[in-house]
Amino acid sequence: MMKVQENSFELRIAFILQNKFTLAAFSGFIDALRLAADDAAKSRQIRVGWEVYSLAGGAVHASCGVAIATLPIPRDGAGFDYVAVCGGNSFDDDRPTPALMSFIHSAHAQGVGLLGICTGSFALARAGLVASRRYCIHWNVLEAFKSRFPRAQISLDRIFADEGDVITCAGSTAAIDLALYLIVRHCGRERAQQVMRHMMLTSMRPASVPQAHFFQMPPDGTDSRVRKALYFMEQQLDQPPNGPAIARYCAISSRQLERLFRANLGQTIGQTFRNMRLNYGRYLLSGGSLSVMEIANITGFADTAHFSREFRRAFGDTPTNYRAASSPDRG
Repeated sequence: MMKVQENSFELRIAFILQNKFTLAAFSGFIDALRLAADDAAKSRQIRVGWEVYSLAGGAVHASCGVAIATLPIPRDGAGFDYVAVCGGNSFDDDRPTPALMSFIHSAHAQGVGLLGICTGSFALARAGLVASRRYCIHWNVLEAFKSRFPRAQISLDRIFADEGDVITCAGSTAAIDLALYLIVRHCGRERAQQVMRHMMLTSMRPASVPQAHFFQMPPDGTDSRVRKALYFMEQQLDQPPNGPAIARYCAISSRQLERLFRANLGQTIGQTFRNMRLNYGRYLLSGGSLSVMEIANITGFADTAHFSREFRRAFGDTPTNYRAASSPDRG
């Protein structure tokens, strides 16, 4: 149950910035709020309000180095509809911060909604708010989250997940979609349309839009070296490394890594990489204007014929037919 508003705002959010937070996610989210708050983009906090905090107050640096001025964290979340914890590159610091954990617990007990933006979700999970909730995690930090919270239900097939009292967001531009989702809920669809016009967006992506990741989550119990290899391969799709390079990254021999792939995934490294590249190609076909030849080149196939042949073998259709069938303008 969300907190009942106690002031004139239709929506009010407290942002908690963590060190090395992701600037794009925070700025996109708060700018959507700014445009919803007032008419003619005058930026006055009329319909929507917000405050920006950190544990100690003062300047907090984003992962890109830009500093944002913040207030010291308040005693609790009273007066806010949501508390948004904004994370980034500091997610690997596993030391729980008592002040932040206490604030999260207090806000949750008061019925204030909790938002995990980018790796801010790590803080919510550290506070014990996992249970049966589904967490939307950016594919880039999947392994880090899973290793810390093995009992969590993790979703990569969406850009944010609303579990009622806890909403988690993959971050980056998905934070704008989450902001619009909340603006529709609290301020109405017309207000959200106003925001989209100002931000030059044509539509609001629903939560169910899949993230742009191109490997299947490995089964539980998969060897950590295979998981590490998959992560490296995902990172290098545009410049595919060879088998020896992947093995060096995992600090084992090529032969040993090949055996691990067969034992854990039932595939060779080459087959796994080809499937990733085909999934990448399918994503590019459904979401842009690149030609089939350009996509074949980007995804590392020898030529258009090679890409088309492998694509049809994997998905039962040609790239051209798949693009036509997935076009939003069809019919």
